[in-house]
Amino acid sequence: MADTLTDYPMSRAGGCPFDPPPALTAAQEEGPLTKVRLWDGKDYWLLTRYADQRAVLLDPRVSAEADRPGYPLQAPSNGKNNISFIMMDDPEHARLRRMVTAPFAVKRVDAMRPAVQKIVDDLIDDLLAGPHPVDLVEAFALPVPSLVICALLGVPYDDHDFFQENSRLLISRDTTVEDRTAAHGRLVAYLDRLMGEKMDHPADDLFSGLVARVRAGELTRLGAAQMGVLLLLAGHETTANMIALGTLALLEHPEQLALLRDTDDPAAIAAAVEELLRYLSIVHSGRRRAVLADIEVAGQVIRAGEGVIMPGEIANRDPEVFADPDRLDLTRDARRHVAFGFGVHQCLGQPLARMELQVVYGTLYRRIPTLRLAADVADLPFKHNGGVYGVYELPVTW
Repeated sequence: MADTLTDYPMSRAGGCPFDPPPALTAAQEEGPLTKVRLWDGKDYWLLTRYADQRAVLLDPRVSAEADRPGYPLQAPSNGKNNISFIMMDDPEHARLRRMVTAPFAVKRVDAMRPAVQKIVDDLIDDLLAGPHPVDLVEAFALPVPSLVICALLGVPYDDHDFFQENSRLLISRDTTVEDRTAAHGRLVAYLDRLMGEKMDHPADDLFSGLVARVRAGELTRLGAAQMGVLLLLAGHETTANMIALGTLALLEHPEQLALLRDTDDPAAIAAAVEELLRYLSIVHSGRRRAVLADIEVAGQVIRAGEGVIMPGEIANRDPEVFADPDRLDLTRDARRHVAFGFGVHQCLGQPLARMELQVVYGTLYRRIPTLRLAADVADLPFKHNGGVYGVYELPVTW
């Protein structure tokens, strides 16, 4: 274990926007565990190896609940910004999660593919008909998942600017406690009003289904609104960043981009999505847990009341699991990655995210084969200050 504690999160190296921070790579090379210091001045265990992270994420002796002693908070909190079951333990986590599992089942998601294909094609039509250079984030990467999740949840897309602005405040580490609480409150209030409308006029959407749970006494109205915040946030923020950052990575690796542009094989496109998820691992503040009872990890006892941080981006670069892990290789079998987490808390919406990315990556570069950057990579504004990594803008032309 290193003698000198490193602050976490760590900084990426200039000119290496797709790679984990050098200090994180060094920590993995030095040993499976080290200690790092967070914003609160306290020390926490950092787990860097793929196998150790998966084992701990399966261990019932660790907790996802932020009010447990030792939990490594990402930023100051007053405990009021509940984002539903993602930060709960079983059995309550499982009970609430089951309420929204069905719409994200693989068969249900596959049935949505033609509608998502139309969204993608229509937006590309707009790109081709409009002026360029254009910001791909604003014109394409954000609208695709926003339109999809709004349709699935039953949220009016006309309000997308409102929920995107407040979502950004929620996931930024630089947001004050007061501003984060206010943003969360605005989203909860918005969804609570929407719930009232759904009670009077239910539709065939996920949020109407939650309203039915409220009527049946299985869920409080506040709980339904908080669950809506989680689904709305997760449903557009992560996928939007994967679309933009994945496109940038491909433009910087033209031989890999050609593999996608020149194929219509669904299996090849699906494999490319998995490799991009592994390579980029955009959820980059680490999965965090509080230890409830003493556990042993790689020969080290971690005591009850201590906290652990498990960065997925370094687990997905573990050379014990992925050969030559720093190389982007769309032909690699990367399905074992932990970009969506692992265990009971792994991402509920991963079938939807995979399908959206397959449609996007399988369509955009084929329809705009000369797509290229309209700025220097060094000048792009990267999202170093939040829980989801990406770019704020991506100027492109063709």
